[in-house]
Amino acid sequence: MTAHAPLPAEIFAGNRGLGRIALDVVGVDGVSRRGRVHEAGMLRVRFPNGETDGALDAVLINSAGGLTGGDHCTIELKVEAGGKLTVTTAAAEKIYRSLGPDADIDVKLAIGGGGALAWLPQETILFDRARLRRTIDVALAHGTRLLLAEAVVFGRSAMGETVQSGSFSDRWRVRVDGALVFAETVRLDGGIAQRLAVPPIGGGCVAMATVLSIPGSDEAVAAVRAVKDSFIGEVGASAWNGLAVVRLIAADGAALRRDLVAVLRALDAPLPRLWLN
Repeated sequence: MTAHAPLPAEIFAGNRGLGRIALDVVGVDGVSRRGRVHEAGMLRVRFPNGETDGALDAVLINSAGGLTGGDHCTIELKVEAGGKLTVTTAAAEKIYRSLGPDADIDVKLAIGGGGALAWLPQETILFDRARLRRTIDVALAHGTRLLLAEAVVFGRSAMGETVQSGSFSDRWRVRVDGALVFAETVRLDGGIAQRLAVPPIGGGCVAMATVLSIPGSDEAVAAVRAVKDSFIGEVGASAWNGLAVVRLIAADGAALRRDLVAVLRALDAPLPRLWLN
């Protein structure tokens, strides 16, 4: 029997990037340590600073240098009771032009009682005709602390890049003891530049971020509003039902980064060193 020549779809699938990280962090006598560490495909995790202020610092690395259509990354982080973890990425994640399929990123975060997790990756940058589908699912126990910040930039303005069309789908679900406490889905499809130009959506801005803090309070919101004169773009903050959310939009990635750093400092967040390089 003669083997058939690979079809174009088979060749395409065989060249897609796949990666998975699974990390467990445990707290022992006030010290946070690595438990299980699993790496597969193009994803790696490193611990350059060890422990800082009782929290383990982790840096996620995509050795492929970016994602494109058909690539799939899975990140699973679990912080056991009493553990503390701060996570960032080695660089901004770049989503390149797709020939059709989505690039998929699935993030699953779990925190046990008394644990704390700060999820602070650097920006996600989309190029023209990129397609990204991301899900973030968080399971919290009562009495845990979560700080989650995600920033998205549609084209590098400093390089003269714009995102005229593409697809961006971002789904967040957060549960405390199994009860849904926060849910939202953002979807931009087709003419992204046209949609971002609409005042209720982006008002011409191409960079946006969301910061979620649990627990959150009116005091946290007041701390963000107290530094409003330093913001370049637009920033809004609110608190309800024990959580706080900060929304940011800016004209470009540099302005967004500056505002986001100011917000995180106002929230007394454990800002990763890589953010300040």
